[in-house]
Amino acid sequence: MLISLIVPCYNEQEALPIFYREVRKVLAGMDISSEILFVDDGSRDETLRILKEIAAGDEAVTYISFSRNFGKEAAMYAGFCNAKGDYVAVMDADMQDPPSLLPEMLSMLQSGEYDSVATRRVTRKGEPKIRSWFARRFYQIINRISDADIVDGARDFRLMKKSMVDAIVKMGEYNRFSKGIFGWIGFQTYWLPYENVSRVAGETKWNFWKLLKYAIDGVINFSQVPLSVASWFGMFMTFVSFLAIALIVVRKLLFGDPVDGWASTICVITLIGGIQLFCMGIMGQYIAKTYMEVKQRPHYIVSESNRRELEKVK
Repeated sequence: MLISLIVPCYNEQEALPIFYREVRKVLAGMDISSEILFVDDGSRDETLRILKEIAAGDEAVTYISFSRNFGKEAAMYAGFCNAKGDYVAVMDADMQDPPSLLPEMLSMLQSGEYDSVATRRVTRKGEPKIRSWFARRFYQIINRISDADIVDGARDFRLMKKSMVDAIVKMGEYNRFSKGIFGWIGFQTYWLPYENVSRVAGETKWNFWKLLKYAIDGVINFSQVPLSVASWFGMFMTFVSFLAIALIVVRKLLFGDPVDGWASTICVITLIGGIQLFCMGIMGQYIAKTYMEVKQRPHYIVSESNRRELEKVK
């Protein structure tokens, strides 16, 4: 039996040595063979050099280096495509995904009751309150308007059977939102709660605006509700316009003055124009996603690796 660990890395030179020592210590205590796939997502620091040094001293380590920064979703997909293990885990290198949970996760999978053991944070200690508030609202919204089952506080850190990983790889869409994909494909998942852990070194790569964009991508990738909202807005404004026409006609017949002034006209034009632009923006987001899918560009391009049989483009 073999367990594969997929570790996306982007500018993690400070955290990598600490992570590798800890994960090797944990794997040494587990009765299973292992491989570690480090995916360098176009880092600009010494991440790649450190990965080469680690791989040179450990034949169970594979490093995959992208030609540029393709994003964490592409890095995880590259790992899923090249993992050989009967069990596959994905985790961050910053130690916010504690390697010490791996033995418990593996034990639960080997019991045969579950196909996946996923982690969720039960606290957000150390995280800005405004960011925590938006995160909770996001989980509430996406679970109401989509088919994806995403638990509040869910992390990408999870251990899965190979059958589940194969299903993920078959979903070859370019615009990827793994949290939604994990929930959409189904399979029996156990949610393992744990306390929030701070980064061991370095700085987070996710600021508020990147997280907001990621949330919007998740909604668009797994729900058509925004398009329905745009349609309902159009119907509502059409109904309002008919009421306005009727009001103007009545005022003309009764009072002989259908218009009070230009201010009200400008307000109405601005309101309708804003709603139109908002609806066009929603449709534009879906069209943009479709455009990227139709072009069928690769998810990632590998510039170098220590594994010869690796898929360089996928």
